[in-house]
Amino acid sequence: MRRRFSPSTGARIRASWLGPDIERHVEWLRQRGYDEATIVHRTCLVLRFGHFAQERGVESRDELPQHVDAFVRHWGRRGSHRTEHARHCMRLLVRKAIEEVLWLALPGFRRSERPRRPWPFADSAPGFRSFLREERGLRPETVNRYGHYLRGLATFMERQGIGGLAELSPAWLTAFMVDQSRRMGCRSLSGCAAVVRAFLRYARREGLVVQDLARSVDRPRIYRLSTLPRSISSGDAERLLGTIARSDARGRRDYAMLLLLLTYGLRAREVAALTLDDIDWRHERLHVPMRKGGHSHVYPLTPAVGEAIIDYLRHDRPRVADRRVFFVLMAPCRPVGHHNVSRRASVWLRRAGIQVLRPGSHTLRHTCVQRLVDAGFGFKAIGDFVGHRSPHTTQIYGKVSIDKLREVALARGEGAL
Repeated sequence: MRRRFSPSTGARIRASWLGPDIERHVEWLRQRGYDEATIVHRTCLVLRFGHFAQERGVESRDELPQHVDAFVRHWGRRGSHRTEHARHCMRLLVRKAIEEVLWLALPGFRRSERPRRPWPFADSAPGFRSFLREERGLRPETVNRYGHYLRGLATFMERQGIGGLAELSPAWLTAFMVDQSRRMGCRSLSGCAAVVRAFLRYARREGLVVQDLARSVDRPRIYRLSTLPRSISSGDAERLLGTIARSDARGRRDYAMLLLLLTYGLRAREVAALTLDDIDWRHERLHVPMRKGGHSHVYPLTPAVGEAIIDYLRHDRPRVADRRVFFVLMAPCRPVGHHNVSRRASVWLRRAGIQVLRPGSHTLRHTCVQRLVDAGFGFKAIGDFVGHRSPHTTQIYGKVSIDKLREVALARGEGAL
């Protein structure tokens, strides 16, 4: 064992009848980037479990899985954790540490999976999820959003005592939309209505409901160009980047991710999906494949972005086979997700004291677009640069281009004279 273990802990491991299994587990944890404090803590838990099993008469490793639940209950009764939530989290950690050792030591042992929320209407409409994935070809993120909105409908039906889809009526659906409007904004409510309508059309096609209920779900009226993009000024963008301290791994990684958002207007999903193969260092190009519209884009790699990525790759990126660029800092080692990118953007915007509605990665994307509008680029060129699928998406930025609006007003005035 490494010297980070105290001599007494090392002696306990060597004396334990699970010693070889514990050493294998320690090496497995180190390979996945766990810090030494976590490794020591989990090792002590496994040592206690081995002693607990011996006291219960266990003589072979094959008998250990039968005693995991008893040890977790025994450990959960300890008085060091005052609240029930803290005790619950501790029980999960204890089970995870023990099951990892058994998974490595016993062929065929299966670890307990974290319970997942069931897909709504899985019993009454079991084929809807496959319909979304296979027939409509939706992305997994979009399918998950369908599940989120449909859980709201299922919860509403349960709360109102509605037994199944056959008992739904236009009046019940109207009541559901009114109930959702109390906790959703206009655009979220519109998305909810679209999901429910798609689900009801599928249910009518499959004969799960008698009448066409989709027509009774009204979508709220949304006026085009009725809102302003939540961008920040160039000065705030510089202040945001200056707030990030690049003296540690988190700062260097976040600085590179936020610089990509500000420079190219990338989406959080596109930053998270970047791989080492997407960066052409020789020709100084950045390749962004599989954008929202299904196309790809090639950008010139600016010196600032290149240096930020190199700084992160050289000092902080873990040495793993995965070709993804950005990884989480906490073990186990895995690539960042789009939610991680958006969360880090939100954190740094708040730390910089920048007040903006719904701070996140899209704030920086809007800032990139607004900078291009202020520089005088045409909307078609801007839309192509940031990957807008429709030119109407770019038009919203014209409302905050004061200079261009002033020119339009002056031109109309001169024409009227």
